[in-house]
Amino acid sequence: MSAAEARPGPPARSGAATAVGWTLTIGLNVVAPVLTFGALTDRGWSDFTALLLSGVWPVVDTVVHLVWHRKTDEFAVVTLFFLALTAVVSLVGAHSARALLVKDSAVTGLFGALCLATLLAPKPLMFYFGRRFSTDGTAESHAWWNGLWQFEGFRTVMRRMTIVWGVAYLVEAAARVGLSYTLSVGAMVVANPVLIYGTLGLLVLWTIRTAKKGRAEGAARAEAAARAAGAEA
Repeated sequence: MSAAEARPGPPARSGAATAVGWTLTIGLNVVAPVLTFGALTDRGWSDFTALLLSGVWPVVDTVVHLVWHRKTDEFAVVTLFFLALTAVVSLVGAHSARALLVKDSAVTGLFGALCLATLLAPKPLMFYFGRRFSTDGTAESHAWWNGLWQFEGFRTVMRRMTIVWGVAYLVEAAARVGLSYTLSVGAMVVANPVLIYGTLGLLVLWTIRTAKKGRAEGAARAEAAARAAGAEA
């Protein structure tokens, strides 16, 4: 059996650590920003200020991740870069809720462009994002994920995922910029998270299905190779 067909399975993961990690990620990136925006606007804060302060929670999530694992990785570096970029873009230029929505949309477009640009790098961006969410952060699980790069099928899937994520976020950004100029700020505050998390949800579902399909195809190739080897023997 060739190396491409003898793909190892993942090591045992810490269920508790994974559950806590996902709870923090969803809570700090989805739930907390929405609740913060609603609470601030209900108390008379401007849409711009409420949107700006709601963006603090993803920063907290990144800091918690860095403190928890006591190390940085490519995912953390990219996240910190875009958080810093978002903060800078938010504070320059026009200070209005509509302008902030447009700026935020432009930043996600830059993420899509970055995805496509990393196709020229030794490993595409989705390889590092996949490692972040497919492992529990231990050295063993990281070593398992890194070892998968030797398989051609795995490399193809990672590059395909990077292309799809890049194009999807460029389209999503263009749609949000257009809607920011056509919808009222109130309507856009509702539509914005729907587009953001709707796009993310669809991409995650597609990614999971693609990963499962890739594993099934790999298992089928391994079984076929084993049968061929047995026949030759």
